[in-house]
Amino acid sequence: MAGVSLKCGDCGALLKSVEEAQEHAELTSHSNFSESTEPVLNLLCTACSKPCRSKTESDLHTKRTGHTEFVDKTSEATKPISLEVPKVGATAEDSVTAITNQDEEMVVPEVDKKILEELESMGFSAARATRALHYSGNAGLEAAVTWIVEHENDPDIDQMPLVPANTKVEAPKPSLTPEELKAKQQELRERARKKKEEEEKRTEREKEKERIRIGKELLEAKRIEEDNERKRILALRKAEKEEERRAREKIKQKLEEDKAERRRKLGLPPEEPSVSKPSPVVEEKKSFLPVRPATKSEQMRECLRSLKQNHKEDDARVKRAFQTLLTYVGNVARSPDEEKFRKIRLTNQSFQERVGALKGGIEFLEICGFEKIDGGEFLFLPRDKVDMAVLNSAGSELDSAIKNPFFGVL
Repeated sequence: MAGVSLKCGDCGALLKSVEEAQEHAELTSHSNFSESTEPVLNLLCTACSKPCRSKTESDLHTKRTGHTEFVDKTSEATKPISLEVPKVGATAEDSVTAITNQDEEMVVPEVDKKILEELESMGFSAARATRALHYSGNAGLEAAVTWIVEHENDPDIDQMPLVPANTKVEAPKPSLTPEELKAKQQELRERARKKKEEEEKRTEREKEKERIRIGKELLEAKRIEEDNERKRILALRKAEKEEERRAREKIKQKLEEDKAERRRKLGLPPEEPSVSKPSPVVEEKKSFLPVRPATKSEQMRECLRSLKQNHKEDDARVKRAFQTLLTYVGNVARSPDEEKFRKIRLTNQSFQERVGALKGGIEFLEICGFEKIDGGEFLFLPRDKVDMAVLNSAGSELDSAIKNPFFGVL
């Protein structure tokens, strides 16, 4: 049986002629075509006489217009396909024609002005609308919109198409009915709205990630600043002690010289070093720089270091204690109004095994604001004493202690 269509081996599309295959190849860059005995579907809408060339196209037409009855005209329109293509001869005349074609002026193709205005009113740029009308063969508003949807990711979608000045343009076909146009406009607006919402959600997620990153950087910068301040104070104290020691040595040496000079003037022999009496101890007043009280973060860090030092032989137990403390602190920070998160029974076996039995565990919770009540049976954090800044600092210190394998070693 002779072939009645050409089938694209890349996408499976059925084409009625060599010209359609060439146009398909130009639009999609597909080049694998073969002759097929499968006819091109031709469904005619009984309500508006619109031809549909595939089941998908007829379903889309029904969805947009509500028309459901179609007549199958495939057998009437089916005929053997001609595979003849224009022959290209290597004659001088053809060469001149080819050179002339290369020098032809390129212009914007003519399209249906009315449909172009409708597309522009729907929010499409003039270049995109012109391109859609040209490559859809001026088949109407629906065909142009379908082409835009299928090619919206093309890199040249917003470039004005150009064709030779003598290119013939097919007569435009009827555009959509007012009802179809309204439905299409609503569909495109809905699609644009959803796309905008997705973009806003993505932007919000990126902003949230950036806020978290900046927060972590600020906490780390604050911790480094506190460590540097503590080191500076220790260095000042050490320098003061060294200066005081040198001053005492100078005073002692001066006293020894004065004593030797007095013995010489009195005619006494020099005092033997072995029998020399120790110089009286002079009570000295030590002066120190004012010491800044330790911050909550420093108290927490020192408490955690002490806990790890006291139980350094059992790293797994220490890590479990840190994770349990982080859970207690995190629950209160997330739900400060829930009393069950702010009240801990000290006699609870699980609490004792994980935190209570380790020296420094209960002390850490007390630094966070927990207080012993009911004769020491419970640890309780009153709602009015919940300090989110303290809880956040506690969470940060615990997180650093868990992640840093050398925490508390030095």
